[in-house]
Amino acid sequence: MMKGAEKVQYWYSKVISINCVARQPLNCRRTYGSRAGPSPISVYALRLGPGEEILSSLVRFVEEKELKAPFVITCVGSVTKATLRLANATASNTNEIIHLNEKFEIVSLVGTLNKDAHLHISLADKDGKTVGGHAVGDLEVFTTAEIVIGEGSDLHFTREMDERTGFPELVIGSRSELA
Repeated sequence: MMKGAEKVQYWYSKVISINCVARQPLNCRRTYGSRAGPSPISVYALRLGPGEEILSSLVRFVEEKELKAPFVITCVGSVTKATLRLANATASNTNEIIHLNEKFEIVSLVGTLNKDAHLHISLADKDGKTVGGHAVGDLEVFTTAEIVIGEGSDLHFTREMDERTGFPELVIGSRSELA
C-alpha cells in the first residue's frame, strides 16, 4: 500500500504522462508549443509590507535569486491600488487599462515571473465584488502580501514575439539545452 507522499508522486507522474500523451499532436515549434518537464521545484516565500509594490518587488526578488523558471504558486493579502489591463487585448489595441484606488483583498495572483513577468490578479472589494486582469503595476500593498514562489529546477523561461498573437509569449526550455 502506498503512503501519502508516494500517492502524490504517483498521481503527479500519471498527470504528466497523460498531458504529454494528449499533447503529442500539437505543433511543437519553439515559439508556439514549447514545453519541457517534468521538473522538480524549489519553493520560496516572500512577505511584503504596507506600501510596497508587488510586481516590482517580485521582479527584483527573481533577479536577486537568479531564478530561471519562476512562477507564483499562491498569494494572499491586500492592496490599496492596482493597474490592470482587461481582457480582449490585441497587439494593435491593448484594450482598456483601469486604475483602481481603493482597498481590495487579493483573491488570486498567478503567472510566470521571467524577465517580462506575466501575471493575472483577481481582487475583491469591500462588498465582495471581484475585478481581475493582467497586472500592469501599481499593486501597492495595504496590510500584507504573502507570496509563495516556485521555480522549475530543470527549466528556464524566456519570451519571444509570437506573430499569431502580437505579444511576447512564454518559451519553455530545459536547462540542459543551455549547457
